[in-house]
Amino acid sequence: MTVFTKVKPEDMQKLKDLGFEASEPKSAYEVIRYKKGNVSATLYTSGKLFFQGKEKDVEKFTDKVHFGKLQEKIHFRKEEGWMIGSDESLKGDTFGGITIAAVKADGKLRKKLEELGVADSKKLSDKEVQRLAEEIKRHFPCEVISLLPEEYNSYNGVNVILNKYHKKLADNLQGGTHVVDEYPGCTVGDIQETKAESKYLEVAAASILARSAALSQLHFLSTQAGFELPKGSTHVKEALERMKHEKKDFSKFVKLHFKNVVEFL
Repeated sequence: MTVFTKVKPEDMQKLKDLGFEASEPKSAYEVIRYKKGNVSATLYTSGKLFFQGKEKDVEKFTDKVHFGKLQEKIHFRKEEGWMIGSDESLKGDTFGGITIAAVKADGKLRKKLEELGVADSKKLSDKEVQRLAEEIKRHFPCEVISLLPEEYNSYNGVNVILNKYHKKLADNLQGGTHVVDEYPGCTVGDIQETKAESKYLEVAAASILARSAALSQLHFLSTQAGFELPKGSTHVKEALERMKHEKKDFSKFVKLHFKNVVEFL
């Protein structure tokens, strides 16, 4: 698959001039689809243009016209058989609890993940994460858990949560080599590897589901708080001050053991 970024809708006229025919978008995240022979091109609202088809066939067209910026190809590990990848999100965020996800795939499904443009969620925009999460949930065996801060704070340490739910989600998917994006104190998984989301397609897909669930959780908590809660842990002081001023129950919104929260309280 060939991907271009920063593509504008008017750029698609170049494909029309080459004989491509347009068709209706299949989701709210698509701007337009084009197809000619065995090559298809889909422009997303993120400005990314995905060409699908045999590389030599795609090159016949991309060599003639230019679209935005060519995205560097992602090379994942070559795997065999069923694999289960799991990853988490919100672990380092002051606000929110934690989300954990697992995705299962074999050779056929891995090809589909590649075609969708699955990548480490940290390299994707929120809009792309939500689009891909919908596709993954629709087409792949997967599991997601979202623990709100109140439940998160009831545990004695994050590693207890991670070891419990990484294993639980993988067990629920029933069968396959389990790859975990390694974290300090990790005791689960057949393969434990740092930055696994950039090496294994299943872990990359799990990172997308976990981040999508994290975005949903932060949106819910923001609604409960009455104002938008910040991501991460760098620029959170103003939000913490507002919560204290409005006498909010901190246990329902933040990780109580975080140093910046302990110091603030």
